Amino acid sequence: MQQAAISAAEERDIILLSPTGSGKTLGFLLPLLRLLDPSISTVQAMIIVPSRELALQIEQVFKSIGSSFKVNCCYGGHAIKIEINNLSQPPAVLIGTPGRITHHLRRKTFNTDTVNTLILDEFDKALEFGFQEDIAYIIKQLPAIKKRILTSATKMNEIPAFTGISRPIMLDYSANAASAPDLKQKVVITEAADKLDALFALICKIGNKPTLVFCNHREAVDRISDLLWEKGLPNGIFHGGMEQDDRERALLKFRNGSYRILITTDLASRGLDIPEIEYVVHYQLPPNEEAFLHRNGRTARMHAKGTSYLFLSPSEKPGYLDELPEKEELLAQPTIPAPSPWATLYIAAGKKEKINKVDIVGLLLKKGDLEKGDLGLIEVLDHQSFAGIKRDQIERVVQLVKNEKIKGKKIKIEISR
Repeated sequence: MQQAAISAAEERDIILLSPTGSGKTLGFLLPLLRLLDPSISTVQAMIIVPSRELALQIEQVFKSIGSSFKVNCCYGGHAIKIEINNLSQPPAVLIGTPGRITHHLRRKTFNTDTVNTLILDEFDKALEFGFQEDIAYIIKQLPAIKKRILTSATKMNEIPAFTGISRPIMLDYSANAASAPDLKQKVVITEAADKLDALFALICKIGNKPTLVFCNHREAVDRISDLLWEKGLPNGIFHGGMEQDDRERALLKFRNGSYRILITTDLASRGLDIPEIEYVVHYQLPPNEEAFLHRNGRTARMHAKGTSYLFLSPSEKPGYLDELPEKEELLAQPTIPAPSPWATLYIAAGKKEKINKVDIVGLLLKKGDLEKGDLGLIEVLDHQSFAGIKRDQIERVVQLVKNEKIKGKKIKIEISR
């Protein structure tokens, strides 16, 4: 798919259809590199995405390529002053969500005259989120577009005229047999009054592996999370009503294993960097088959195995299932699984303070007296960093490093709450 995208990039506009988790990001970033001109000092390419997390993920992938071109992100929940400051020395590639890019265009924060490449990533999801008006406005402000790339995980009946895409090359990998998931589907039959108890029993049965629990509304996510905490099951939450810092912290704690359970809306069904999900739980019935498929697409990715559980009342049967899957039997007296062996350390400094992973590893191994096996995933953000630490070591580590310095500065270090 990536090779085909590189070959097609020199020709016409491209529509790239490929499943979530199949490498679409490199499928458009690699061709983009050939279209950038190092002699141009203003924005040359714009990548429009439906979510903040996807913007940050693409930025990280672009940086990991190691090109000499500057890249920046713009998204709601991020300080506008920081973005304006970044745009005063324009990047070659600007990644952003529709609302925030529209805001910058109206303020004329950067020059659009040299934007000759437009990439609409997860475009079907952007339309589903209601961004059509903003995207149409943005495209009208880009007079010099020569190349358009549209990506989607699903086929669309019609590509809206406002995209400006004409005579595109269609690269359709949406039904690629090589990436067909090894997914087992099961159903949990329960009365509405017993639904939460059934979820509790299911998580007690499977809860030592990474699990996504999908709900249809933010309020349901918050309510179910609180009830599971009361029952003694730690979990994280993720939805569009949260502050950006809280969203990022929930995802990184899920990635580093501090939380094995993440309760979420369909916002987490697409475009997020949360690999190796073992189980997907549809606590509330997906509104349609497409949502059902995208939720299931979070597990059994790239040759891995996974299981999807669908909660139904005795009389329910979704129209998009030919027959009900195998019924999951739950224990009458469930036992809460042992806590995750990992916890998260918070460090109040990041990239903007010139802190990197090597600095953090050095501090924790030398001053924190940790073995390598006791140190997990480290993530460095703009002004904060997080490190996975074995739960039975983390309080001792905090005491050992609380008065230490990184890069000559004393920095607040504590257990992330």
